[in-house]
Amino acid sequence: MRPFSVTRSGKLTVQVQTTNGAHEDADGLPKDQRILAIATVVLAVAIAVMDGSIANLALPSIAADLKATDADAIWIINSYQIAMAVCLLPLASLGEVVGYRRVYLTGLVLFTISSLACALSADMLQLSLARVLQGLGAAGILSVNTALIRFIYPSRLLGRAIGYNALVAGTSTALGPTVAGFILHFASWHWLFLINIPLGLLSLLIGWKALPYNPLSDRKYDLKSAVVCMLFIGLLLYTVDAIGHLQGWDVVLVCALLTVVSLVVLLKVQSATAPMLPLDLLRIRLFALSIGTSFCSFAAQMATFVMLPFMLQNHLGMSAARAGLLLTAWPIAVALTGVIAGKLSDRMSAGLLGGIGLAIMCVGLLSLLLVGQGTPDGVIVLMFAICGFGFGLFQSPNNRTLISSAPRSRTGGASGMLGTARLTGQTLGASVVAMMLTLYAAPYAQVLWCAAALAGAACLVSLSRLRYHRER
Repeated sequence: MRPFSVTRSGKLTVQVQTTNGAHEDADGLPKDQRILAIATVVLAVAIAVMDGSIANLALPSIAADLKATDADAIWIINSYQIAMAVCLLPLASLGEVVGYRRVYLTGLVLFTISSLACALSADMLQLSLARVLQGLGAAGILSVNTALIRFIYPSRLLGRAIGYNALVAGTSTALGPTVAGFILHFASWHWLFLINIPLGLLSLLIGWKALPYNPLSDRKYDLKSAVVCMLFIGLLLYTVDAIGHLQGWDVVLVCALLTVVSLVVLLKVQSATAPMLPLDLLRIRLFALSIGTSFCSFAAQMATFVMLPFMLQNHLGMSAARAGLLLTAWPIAVALTGVIAGKLSDRMSAGLLGGIGLAIMCVGLLSLLLVGQGTPDGVIVLMFAICGFGFGLFQSPNNRTLISSAPRSRTGGASGMLGTARLTGQTLGASVVAMMLTLYAAPYAQVLWCAAALAGAACLVSLSRLRYHRER
């Protein structure tokens, strides 16, 4: 018996398999199982997100210990991010075929094992390769975590659940440097990775018992399309990075041409009914507008995040510790606002909430243009908190609308597109800063104006969703 059915009205009803093998219709898991399931989701998301930033503070120590250059040490970060980015869509699509639960748990196993490999690495090559495997494991976790939430929680509580997820992700981002500093004060950099092992095993144990099953697609997994999709995403990110670093028009044109060719090949070989790159979902106007809002807003946030340490330390003369403490106000505001916004999104339009939030973020970014040598720390913290409050007010409602606007059977593709839009937007934001740093000696105002323009564009796109919410 198939684990789902379709009513005459076209509504897909999920059926959850019980312990005796029978099936029953359900909207989310029973409360006790739901608590355990969301616990393993947020714990795994926390360590996967934190691992993207926790190693940053240790780069000088790792480079010195492994006798590598600072430039080589950057690959500790890049190898993780690139591996995660190129694998998100293929693994999200795989989840529709073999189950989100299986992809999630496999990713968690790989992440935990590769964390041990990172800690045991004897040189930079071994560490970078281990980080590639760790990024692949993180992609398994992050590609389907939002899809799993849709099957863990009932529809009426979906916004609240996504708000909790945003709280965990935001808090993990904020705590990354703090946790790294604490560990490095008492132990070597190896413990940055060893700490993942007990947390990963705990999450795996709970998840094995509690994570839900989802309806499976009848199609076979398209490995050829997966390989081409990974090539396309990798080339796209490299092209954006090449533009930002002004590597020369010849390099940029070659990269852009290869990106277009890989996209054409992907569109030609991928399945028409369940494409690896789910551009068909963009025909759903609410989904497409939510993707556009996400892309622009994450680009604005990342551009500001990358630029602010330079502004605070080089321009205002702050120490790294003081600058880091002030910057913590932004992700904490995002995390705390995300829970409130998630609850509001169950009753209010994401277009309106997102529009208001992104307008607030735009105002906060423009206010940072007034920061100078004499600006009190409390005022700077308030400005960062305003930016974070605006972003948090947008993020949870936007993610809820993006996931719920896709057909339930295509939740994996929607989750993958969400992660891809986030990472592509972040790459664009970082590239904007790289370009400005190349063109100007102190490009702080230019970057803030660009970030404010991106936030303003995201605000307009978000507000344009109001008519589609009314139609739904």
